[in-house]
Amino acid sequence: MNQSRRQFMTRVGKSVAFLVAVVNLPRVVWANWSASAFAATDLDTAIVERYGNLAIADSDAIQLKAPSIAENGAVVPISIATTLAAKSISVFVEKNPSPLSCSFNIQPRMNTDVSVRIRMGATSNLIVLVEADGKLYRTSQEVKVTIGGCGG
Repeated sequence: MNQSRRQFMTRVGKSVAFLVAVVNLPRVVWANWSASAFAATDLDTAIVERYGNLAIADSDAIQLKAPSIAENGAVVPISIATTLAAKSISVFVEKNPSPLSCSFNIQPRMNTDVSVRIRMGATSNLIVLVEADGKLYRTSQEVKVTIGGCGG
């Protein structure tokens, strides 16, 4: 085997190993994704599926910015900020067919300010849960929707 063929075979082997790792990475990254929480059809079930039976307390340490009236429920911009040492932040829309709208896992030293656009099917309470120090903290706000976004 001459030198160039040996180098070629080494490079092919490394490339195949890299591709196998890249293809299998999503399974590892998404392993803790809670599909049952997103599939839940009522608020209480979605919360239990996402967080178990952790106690929930209202908190002023969570700032939720959302429009009081959303002209189009298909695109409702919200911003969440907290001073808590958040492990996760989840947004629930009480009257949506699937109440869990989005959930963010926060790593240490990450910024806990989150902005996202969500879909709301009708006027509903917007509930934000922040997991910190083994507890759940909540804030909520009613958003009135004039044009439905979830099939309405």
